[in-house]
Amino acid sequence: MDNATRLQYLEAMGIDVWVPRSSADHEPASTPDAIADSTPPSELIDSWEALQAEVAPCTQCDLCKTRIQTVFGSGNKNAGWMFIGEGPGQSEDQQGLPFVGKAGQLLTEMLRAIGLDREEVFIANIVKCRPPANRDPTPVEIESCKPYLLRQLTLVKPKIIVVLGRVAAQALLNTDEPIGKLRGQIRALNGTPLVVVYHPAYLLRSLLDKRKAWADLKLAMQTVKNIKG
Repeated sequence: MDNATRLQYLEAMGIDVWVPRSSADHEPASTPDAIADSTPPSELIDSWEALQAEVAPCTQCDLCKTRIQTVFGSGNKNAGWMFIGEGPGQSEDQQGLPFVGKAGQLLTEMLRAIGLDREEVFIANIVKCRPPANRDPTPVEIESCKPYLLRQLTLVKPKIIVVLGRVAAQALLNTDEPIGKLRGQIRALNGTPLVVVYHPAYLLRSLLDKRKAWADLKLAMQTVKNIKG
């Protein structure tokens, strides 16, 4: 992708500055630290095929009663970058893929602005089924689905985790702090660096915060660069 094309993507985000990334930012990372307390039994960490087969018919919570289908996640299963959102919306529920609606289009532009394609990263959600009317998932729903996400993290072994939005950030970091305090700094999940970014759906409504999101993406880029030494 040439610089002119990248500048077009940045313009779509409302950003007029481009920072290049290291050419190997998306390479697979080394195995992260063991997941304390929440590590699933070793017999469950078998394969992507087994995990996906387990998620597809899941009835662990009441979201199974209103969904069309589960939304497992998509992208590079050996990605250096893993993006985690809140839950599927209507378009995602219909297509079975994460971030395919308007928010997904903006996420694609955000990725391309930092030199990444969707095929280079892995994208998933805290919950695999759409909450009715796109409401926030409940704590019970999150806890029922969270083991699936932790197993995905163990399989991907990302170099960095980018969490999209308040709900996902609070769930993964076990906090009730507002997103304004969660973003803007490097955190960690089981030894893997984690950066919180505003959800693309929020950015569609709050254009002024796109620059903050861009700053957080640059922070993630610099973190990956530092990891590579």
